[in-house]
Amino acid sequence: MTPPTFPASSARATMDDVARLSGVSLKSVSRVINGEPHVSATLRAKVEAAIAELNYVPDAAARSLAGSRTFIIGLLLDNPSPHYTMKIQKGVYDVVRSQQYHLRIDNIDSTVPNAQFSAQLEALIRNNRCDGFVLTPPLSDNLLLLDFLEARKIRYVRIAPALDNARGPGIAIDDAAAAAAMARHLWDLGHRRFAVMRGPASHRAAARRRDGFIAELERLGNTAPVIDADGGFSFEGGIAAGETLIAQSPRPTAVFACNDDSAAGVMAACSKAGLKVPDDISVCGFDDSWIARSVWPYLTTVYQPIEEMGQAAAALLLRRDEQEGKISELGFKLVIRDSTAPPPLSQA
Repeated sequence: MTPPTFPASSARATMDDVARLSGVSLKSVSRVINGEPHVSATLRAKVEAAIAELNYVPDAAARSLAGSRTFIIGLLLDNPSPHYTMKIQKGVYDVVRSQQYHLRIDNIDSTVPNAQFSAQLEALIRNNRCDGFVLTPPLSDNLLLLDFLEARKIRYVRIAPALDNARGPGIAIDDAAAAAAMARHLWDLGHRRFAVMRGPASHRAAARRRDGFIAELERLGNTAPVIDADGGFSFEGGIAAGETLIAQSPRPTAVFACNDDSAAGVMAACSKAGLKVPDDISVCGFDDSWIARSVWPYLTTVYQPIEEMGQAAAALLLRRDEQEGKISELGFKLVIRDSTAPPPLSQA
């Protein structure tokens, strides 16, 4: 039997080459490459091994002409945190690239009036067609955007949705439970005067964190009012709100910020006022971003798997047989570092 021959390394491999090497039909190769449902793990493994050995790169233009798909996935962003944005982008890109798709990234301002927001969406679809979109907070809960996509039968997956979870598939963590874990940590250290720095009103995940934190304190027996401030999910917002918080009398002994950027801002405000973290006041955040290990003392925070959430959302979008309306939860963990400690004896 004459063994199959394959192109020299300088020649570009074709789908026929992949089919011959993997010992399957051309149609089977096409089904694997296009991410079609109901492909067995054995078949997928054979084809993917042949693709890797031949260094085969599908022709995106030919794939688009062969069907109704563009092999482009869109990622929609409207988030002031650079760390969050970069992590989500990397997670989505890794999966999209592995499936021989292209990634398009767009920033949309959801704070503008509805007419202007709708114009942004029309321009988005008019300028470049996509097979589907990954929606990040706060766009995940923007009902105008969801209506727009559904009216045009464009698929989407939401990251951290808070409204109408049955409406479409999504990826999330339990924000309230994560914030409750942080509340227990501070309570166990002996703190009894608390402040919470919430995020933008449009970011409903931040509201879940705030509410989960306060509810857990109440469950633990806290009766004192929790000081509430708006940190805006930004370093600058954290400084401004932090200056207000530490001017309170009596001053809170522990501050929970709903993301790391604003927590770092609180720490800067404390330093400016001559207060030491955690000797005079404990500060903690949420996300476990690079900024948590860039400030000193290192920031106690909640780790949420942002990159993995991007990966899971992209994989969900590319799975054409996935049930609609299912929200998949990923895990979180408390990361205890140096910015939290028992309160000063004089203020305990």
